[in-house]
Amino acid sequence: MGERWSTDDLKAIGSAQELEIAVRRSDGGLGRWTPIWVVCAGGEVFVRTWHRRETGWYGGVLRTGRARVRAGGLVTDVLVEDVGETARSEVDAAYRGKYTGGVADMVSDSAALSTLRLRPAS
Repeated sequence: MGERWSTDDLKAIGSAQELEIAVRRSDGGLGRWTPIWVVCAGGEVFVRTWHRRETGWYGGVLRTGRARVRAGGLVTDVLVEDVGETARSEVDAAYRGKYTGGVADMVSDSAALSTLRLRPAS
């Protein structure tokens, strides 16, 4: 599923405080841009929400499996994979290492269940 991130892309995404995501709708258009926290772990890119829900950007990417992201000067289409707690320890550690205030909510059990992996679409 998808390509691998280049080292430069991982640096751009990893150094950005937030990533902006727009859901790729079924008609090919984009939804609105939403800023979210993002981490890199093991050469992959992960995002979470405070709690799993079927609305907003999160519900949209669960339905379509596609989005466009921008961070650190990079703008690219991505494939979105629901991975839940698969890489929990690595992703939790990445969130703790990158963010300070409010990070407890992003490493909670409910947040871990909402973990998504982003991969370049091409």
